[in-house]
Amino acid sequence: MNFELMASMMCANYGHLEKEVRDLEEGGIDSFHIDIMDGRYVPNYAMSLNDMRYIRSATKKPLDVHLMIEHPNTNVHLFINVLKPGDTIYIHPEAEYHPSTTLQKVIDAGITPGIAINPGTSVETVYEMLRIVKKVLVMSVNPGNAGQMYLPYVGEKYNKLLALKDQMGFDVYWDGACSADKIREFAPKGVRGFVLGTTLLFGKKRPYGETLAAIRKLEF
Repeated sequence: MNFELMASMMCANYGHLEKEVRDLEEGGIDSFHIDIMDGRYVPNYAMSLNDMRYIRSATKKPLDVHLMIEHPNTNVHLFINVLKPGDTIYIHPEAEYHPSTTLQKVIDAGITPGIAINPGTSVETVYEMLRIVKKVLVMSVNPGNAGQMYLPYVGEKYNKLLALKDQMGFDVYWDGACSADKIREFAPKGVRGFVLGTTLLFGKKRPYGETLAAIRKLEF
């Protein structure tokens, strides 16, 4: 079973960020997930533009930039200017008056366009955007904080999106409370990648390479 594993860098040890990036890269992580929060769209502040810029300079692996900010169209160019082809920007459709305009800026810059869907956002309300994005990041928890509990009703949303992905040309990604049983259940269904935070990857007092190898060997 082939699936991607992304490190949620808001959970990393910022006292040793260079080592964290290096150890994750050497351990076999597929990409680095960057959570940008403005304290308005979500009730928290997380990573900054400078954090993203440093990680982009420290690794050749792709970055997945998750913008949890109001009106991303205003400042999306700041993030685009740091990234390179192969990187991804996700926006929340509810955060922008005309989200397709913001996505077009991302597309025109050669960056992979994505949307992030909150637990309370229905598939029907973002249906038209599914035709222009390449990635859909489904939040299984309310965005803004690490370590939250999985919201079980989100499973139905994954199933709806997985039924549409081939027809509309996007991949589905998991973000929030990602445990081994969720990977075991949803990877065979077609979820392309999983954002790993404190549930499986960080704070385990175990080399990242060992943890990532164990996740990849889950029996389906």
